[in-house]
This record gives sequence, C-alpha cells and structure tokens, in this order.
Amino acid sequence: MLLDLAGRRRVLFFGGKGGVGKTSVASAVGLAAARSGRKVLLVSTDPAHNLGHLWQQTIGPEVVALADDLDGVEIDPDATTDEHLSAVRETLYSVMPEHLRGEVDRYLKLSRQSPGTHEAATLERIAGVLQMGLLTYDLIVFDTAPSGHTSRLMALPEIMASWMEGLLRNRQKSEKFGAAVRGLTRDTNRSRLVDDTPHDPLVERDLRIRRTLIGRREKFERLRDTLGDGELTSFVIVLAAERLPVLESLELHEHLRAAGVHVGELVVNRRSPSDAGEFLAQRRELEDQFLEMLTGKLPGIPVTELPLLPGELVGAEAVGRFADMLD
Repeated sequence: MLLDLAGRRRVLFFGGKGGVGKTSVASAVGLAAARSGRKVLLVSTDPAHNLGHLWQQTIGPEVVALADDLDGVEIDPDATTDEHLSAVRETLYSVMPEHLRGEVDRYLKLSRQSPGTHEAATLERIAGVLQMGLLTYDLIVFDTAPSGHTSRLMALPEIMASWMEGLLRNRQKSEKFGAAVRGLTRDTNRSRLVDDTPHDPLVERDLRIRRTLIGRREKFERLRDTLGDGELTSFVIVLAAERLPVLESLELHEHLRAAGVHVGELVVNRRSPSDAGEFLAQRRELEDQFLEMLTGKLPGIPVTELPLLPGELVGAEAVGRFADMLD
C-alpha cells in the first residue's frame, strides 16, 4: 500500500515521533520508487543529519547522488537561517539609508535567535526545493524533524501567506499616504508639483519593497497550495506500536488535518515477531492493543506494518534490503 501511495503522488512527507525510523522508511520508499523507474529526490529537514548517517555519505545543501535515479539533500536549519537573514539584510540595505545599516545589523543579530526565525527560513528553503524539484523529479520525499516541529511547519504556509498579504495591504496604505504628501510638495523654483516618477528615490524604494513582499507572498501561497493538494501531496505518519508514539501520532494527525494536509498512510515500524520466544510474543500482544487503539481513532487510513529487524540499518545495501520488504 505504501508504494501505491508513492506511485500516486508527486510529494510525500514522512513524519512522527523521534526515534521511530522515519529516515529509514522514507529512504526505503524513495529507493523503491527509484527502482521502479521514477526520478526521486530525498530531502531531510531534520537538523540531526540522520539521512547522511543512514546512507554513510556526506549529504549537505547541494544535491548528491545516493543511487540510480535517487538524489539526496539535507536542509541545515542553521545554514538556512544564515542565508535567509543575509538575503533580508541585502533587501533592507537597498531600501534603508546607509546611516541606518548598523541598526539593521543589530536587528538581524537579535532576529536570529527569535522564535520562528528558523522555521520561517526552513519553510522558504522547502518552498524553493519543491519549486525546483517538481520541475526535475517525478517524486520528492521529505524526511522531516520530530512531530512537534513538523506540525508547526505544516501550518506555517497559511500563516505566512496571510501575514504577507497583511503587510502588502499596510504597505499600500503607506504608499498612498506618501504619494499624497509628495503631491502636496511644490517645487518653489518652478511653482509646480514635484514630478512623482520612478526616478524618485522614495518611489523606487516603495517599488522594491512591494516586489519583495509580493514575491514572498507568492512563494508561500504556492507552498500552501502544494501542501493542501491531496492529489499531489500526502503525509505518511511513522510510529512504533507503543503508547507515547501512538498518542503523539494521533495529535500529529489532528494538526495535519487542521492544516489541510492529506494523511495517506500510517506506517507501524519495528513490529515485534510473535514466534520468536515468549518475551517478544508478549510484547507483540501489547503492541496489538496499541495498534487497535490507533486504528480505532483513525479508521479508514491504510496501515503498513514493518518488522523489527536484527542488527543496525546503515548503508545503501541495508536500505536496499529494507526497500525489498515494501513490495
């Protein structure tokens, strides 16, 4: 069922509680899809860099090959925040008087540690990856950070798009007021109104600000529309059949539903065998109870169960063997 979902979508997000195997499952699905002939981009938004550790190779902000038809990239929140603030600095420098640049630098230094800065920067990076990826790849697979971070991230596009729209409305009011003031200013030498043309530095500044705000609004609107398109995008919740992962998965599902994101699959990872001794058999019975609670709360969502594997799942060969289990 999981590969069927991947075959019907262009974008898949994998999320859930930390430590349940999101990176392994996302990598296995990406590799399986690549083996089927699709060109796949595997993207990690988790600051723990688990994707590189799993594949045992360096993966950074630039796309690298992981296997035939499978590429990978990691979004580093710190580096992404630095790039985001650098772009903001350039924009502010272009519209602010030079003597205020020290204040701009001070503001941005404080902003780096402000709540939401990392999320906003990461969101812009995700939007850029999606815009590029949908033109180049058949499938984009996101391995996301643990549930709380991801649920906030999924809700942000709508918030940011609305915020940009509000800024634009306020900017429009400010521009109208500025134009009215400039229209009342007379050239005393020629006894005429000042020529209000794009050569006016204030007009040029307003145009640059407006273009920046419109560009960001459009970017967040595209991302919002992509996340909300259930035919294009789906979210896969990965969990273990234990009390806390189940409860956190139910909460994550509620947040995703509120954000308008389609949840296409529940993947219950590391299921204990029932025929490998009394200890694991008893654990399997307990897992069954938690799984029954999960499916009772979320009826109608397909469930894929993956077994507990011996040894450590590390390296391309291990990911390949894991992908074989998805068939």
